[in-house]
Amino acid sequence: MNDKDRDKRNGIMVSEVVKEYALQRGFEVYENMRMSKVEMNEAALTSVARMAMALSDGDKAFEMVKQMKILGINPRLRSYGPALSTYCNNGEIDKAFDVEKHMLEHGVYPEEPELEALLRVSIRGGKSDRVYYVLHKLRSSVRKVSTTTADLIVDWFKSKIALKVGKRKWDNGLIMKAMQNNGGGWHGTGWLGKGKWQVLQTSVRKDGMCKCCGVQLATIDLDPVETENFAKSVASIAISNEKNSNFQTFQKWLDYYGPFEAVIDAANVGLYSQGKFMPSKINAVVNELRQKLPSKKFPLIVLHHRRIKGDKRDVPINKALVDRWNNANVLYATPTGSNDDWYWLYAAIKFKCLLVSNDEMRDHLFQLLGNDFFPKWKERHQVRFGFSDAGLEFYMPPPCSVVIQESEEGHWHIPIEAELNDEAERRWLCITRAKLDMVSGDSSTTSKDEKPLQNGEQAKSVTRKESAKELQYQNLVNHKKMIGTPQESYKNHRK
Repeated sequence: MNDKDRDKRNGIMVSEVVKEYALQRGFEVYENMRMSKVEMNEAALTSVARMAMALSDGDKAFEMVKQMKILGINPRLRSYGPALSTYCNNGEIDKAFDVEKHMLEHGVYPEEPELEALLRVSIRGGKSDRVYYVLHKLRSSVRKVSTTTADLIVDWFKSKIALKVGKRKWDNGLIMKAMQNNGGGWHGTGWLGKGKWQVLQTSVRKDGMCKCCGVQLATIDLDPVETENFAKSVASIAISNEKNSNFQTFQKWLDYYGPFEAVIDAANVGLYSQGKFMPSKINAVVNELRQKLPSKKFPLIVLHHRRIKGDKRDVPINKALVDRWNNANVLYATPTGSNDDWYWLYAAIKFKCLLVSNDEMRDHLFQLLGNDFFPKWKERHQVRFGFSDAGLEFYMPPPCSVVIQESEEGHWHIPIEAELNDEAERRWLCITRAKLDMVSGDSSTTSKDEKPLQNGEQAKSVTRKESAKELQYQNLVNHKKMIGTPQESYKNHRK
């Protein structure tokens, strides 16, 4: 048997004969444990599911997950992987979506790898309704897609089946009402339009307009009910983790001294870059931010009390700053045993205002908040900052929500995941029906600056017919690090 007939397992070449023997023995061990009524945990049953996957037996793999529920074991995301992967690889579309349904019913939510597998099998099977469903699952749970998923999406829109799907006529009023009810950015009523799709890779202007088709991308924030529920969720978690009634005291303080137009994570600001706490940096942020707020009032400064009463409390300049903030009733010192993260986060949510912090908010505390509200809120309200030789710079929230968007005309805009310092550099897929008019005219005529995106190919970012002055302006925007916005931008975040 040559090397092509062997599999690599942890760097060791394993023949098919050895593989089959190992699987046989593995199932024998499982059956012996089951007959002897040996208690098995999630890890053991998942291992059996993986053996079933090696035999392309999706039903057996799925049965292991069902056994977990019978035994009172909560399945995990990894528990579903073997069954989902096997069904998708075998082209068993309905069974693959049965797995996803089972996941949701038991509080397990698919992530991008699982959704990518569902998307792939749906495209391969030509199931346009399933593709539409998964695109919206990606929108709600993933928001930005990997390059692999983006390539898969391009494959779909380039396919002959995609060309045929969609409504020729629809009620614009109903579409707009659906988008309004959803908070903007999508309608979810099905494919719109007919004909060939045009797929371009582009970027978004400073004002949130697609450089390719000219569509104004939506800014999607929490609605009032979601905001209230989110604030209650944060307060509940904070109270359950706090000693005594510290957090309730903070809530009463906010009711008395609020509202505020911005909140500063003062520890994050004071420790910026050097790891050495410097109140002067907090002061710089406070003073600069005040100039951007409509009222010009002080923002709320949240800081752990040990930072205020630390080794340098008697330094005149530091004492003067603290006294100034205290006298203005804008400094809240969190007590011993409290996590100041909950305090500044709750205040920013409660007042629907900006939060100045470079904290990525990825640790286990923030994971308790889940993905229902937090990513959407964070994107619209977090202001990042930086100090350089040129001075203090603010990086305001992006001009539109960086999430998959579906327009009232059936356009799709899909952001691609990347590590960026400037949101203006992000690449988007702009997907339109070729027969729809572009900003510059009929899209059936492609200008020399436009180039349809081929699989794995980068298209030019500027596809509209812009004047030399506009191009010069766009270049300035794309290379400028600071995208701070004054009062008008702030007002948009308060809506």
